[in-house]
This record gives sequence, structure tokens and C-alpha cells, in this order.
Amino acid sequence: MQRFKTLAAAAIALGISTGALAAEPLKIGLLVPVTGPFADYGKQIERGVKLYLERNGDTVAGRKVELVLRDDAPGTSGEVSKRIAQEMIANDKVDIIAGFGLTPEALAVAPIITQAKIPAVIMNAATSIITTRSPYFVRTSHTLPQDAAPMATWAAKHGIKKVYTLVADYGPGQDAEAQFKKTFTADGGEIVGDVRVPVTNVDFAPYLQKIKDVKPDAVFLFVPPGAGTIAFMKDFANRGLAQAGIRIIATGDLTDENVLDAYGDAALGVITAFQYSEDHDSPENKAYVAAFYKAYPKNRPNFMSVAGYDGMHLIAAVVAKNGGSTDAEKFVDAAKGMSWMSPRGKITIDPATRDIVQTVYIRKVEKVNGKLQNVEFDKFPDFKDPGKP
Repeated sequence: MQRFKTLAAAAIALGISTGALAAEPLKIGLLVPVTGPFADYGKQIERGVKLYLERNGDTVAGRKVELVLRDDAPGTSGEVSKRIAQEMIANDKVDIIAGFGLTPEALAVAPIITQAKIPAVIMNAATSIITTRSPYFVRTSHTLPQDAAPMATWAAKHGIKKVYTLVADYGPGQDAEAQFKKTFTADGGEIVGDVRVPVTNVDFAPYLQKIKDVKPDAVFLFVPPGAGTIAFMKDFANRGLAQAGIRIIATGDLTDENVLDAYGDAALGVITAFQYSEDHDSPENKAYVAAFYKAYPKNRPNFMSVAGYDGMHLIAAVVAKNGGSTDAEKFVDAAKGMSWMSPRGKITIDPATRDIVQTVYIRKVEKVNGKLQNVEFDKFPDFKDPGKP
């Protein structure tokens, strides 16, 4: 923004119309993993961002949008993300940074955007605390407590009394575990065991055998979608937990559309709580899904693509509202309280926390026209992140 102000001052001194400066590109640094174990996170976010521009135009307030995509794989290394963010600001001269596939990326970049006064839009990373680490963060994805609390409430009210929790041992998993336990026990449920596993773990057999021995009504799960969740579903089936009467309840990452087909019929009946499903019944989502498949016929739209789409919507709306300015303070002020109809339903940026307020749906995996889908059957409207006061 300082660069823009300097150019404006120079233009005035030379008698040049400042309207000419509106042609300066709007540079958005897209910081995501596009290689390595979490490559699909970045690719889906990128698809969502590009789809928004394809459907709505790539010029905002007279400024041509220019995406600067940088791969910070594996996404779990904060130092890589920090270095790339510094390069984006110093060398690429980006106006805004967006993306953030995993929590370590966002936490590492927080002091960088604070010092440089660069607005940043979180399109996936879901640890509750992230938005408290910089006043210039705005989130269009979700938080794990936002998904875990409705799942706990629904479970306690529908005959699930004893639960064993299994989560990935990093910020989102710890958030999911803490919130589920807090809400479930407050609603009268009992936690009969818990375990945290490495974030890249793909062997769940030892943990599942112990869970089977304890005989809970259900296991509550959070593991980042991908190889880990595929391995969990395979081990769950092989160990016979379903036959032992143990159910799976989880945040919706487990049955992410990008991995759902890999589970096969083993996923049928799994209950999850989440903010988006490809099967969501609304005009906005039907149009989004059709546009997505037209642009990317080999992929399924999922929650990351929608968060990227909505993140780009937020950027466009805020920059337009501010007449082309990307000043960090003005960006955040304009974003607070902004509301629109997303493919997932109505969403709002909480003016107090800069987090997203949205409906969290309870879904069950079913076959719809021969295809595995997360079918919504209950909901928690206008749900805020309970991980913050």
C-alpha cells in the first residue's frame, strides 16, 4: 500500500491523473502446498480462487488481478512459509497474501504480515487461535471447534454416550479434541479414552485395537484428509470395529469429497459435522458445482475449493468497497460484518474475531445416483467459532 501512496504522490506532483494508477495490478500472493503430501490442499484452493475469477471477472476496481502462486510444501514447515511470505512481500510486491493450507503456515506468517501491514485471507488453516496472532488475518474457511461442538451435541442427543477420541497431534487436532470433550461431557457424554497420533501417521491398527477393546459407542476422529484418513478407514474395517458396534463420528474432513471415493462402501453411514457438501441443495451450490466440473472435470469440488472461492469473493468485495485500496486497516474494517450467499449457504465475517460465521451441517455418507455423497440431514445455523470467548 505504501508503494501505491508513493506513486500517487508522484503522480500528483507531475500533474498526472491518479485514475491512471487504478490500472496497477492487484497482486495476490497465494501461499499453499502444491507438492508433497498435502498438495491437493493447495490445488483445490487455487481451483476455487481461479473459478471465482472465471465466473466474475479478473478485474477489481479497475485493477487486474494477478495471482502469485508459491509452493510452501510440505505445509507443516513454518520456516518455509515464513521465508516465502517475506519473498512475496519484498520481491513480488504482493498487496494481499491468501491461502494457508495448514495451521503451521499461518502461524509462521502472522508476524510477517503484522510487521509489513499486509492483509491476509485464510482459506483453510483451521486452528482457532490463528486470527488472534495478527490483526490483519480474515478467515473464510472454518475452525475445528466450530465443527467439533455441533458433532458432540448431536452425538450426545442421539444415543451416543461413550466416545473414544483419536486426533492428529497438532493445532487443529488438539482444538477438535478439546472442544469435542468440552461439549460432549457438558451434554452428559463420557470420554472413555483418547489418543493423539503424528500428523503424517498412516498406521492406525494398534490404536484401533485398543479402541475395540475399550468398546465405546463411537470413536471421534480428526485427521487431515488424504493418506491418513484413507489408512484409518481401511484399518477400521479390517479390525472389525463396525461389527463390534462402534460408530465413526468426525469433523467433515474425514469424508472430504476428494478422498471419499477411495473409501468405497466402507464410508457408508459415517456421520460428520461440516460446513460444506457437494450435495448441498441450493441454487448457488448447484451453479458452483456445475461450473467446477466444467472447469475441472477430473476433480470433485470440496470444502477447500469453496473456501478459496469465498476467499476470492471477500477480497474482490473488500477491494471494490475501498475503491481499489488494499490498505490493511481499511481491508479488515471493510471485511468485518460482511455477509453473502456462498455455495455452502449464508456466511458472515464476525466483526469481533474476523472468523467466519456459518451453518454447520450434520451429514451422513450415502449413495446418491451411485455416487458417495455427504447428505445433510440436520444443521446448526449461524454458528460461531466456540474456541474464542
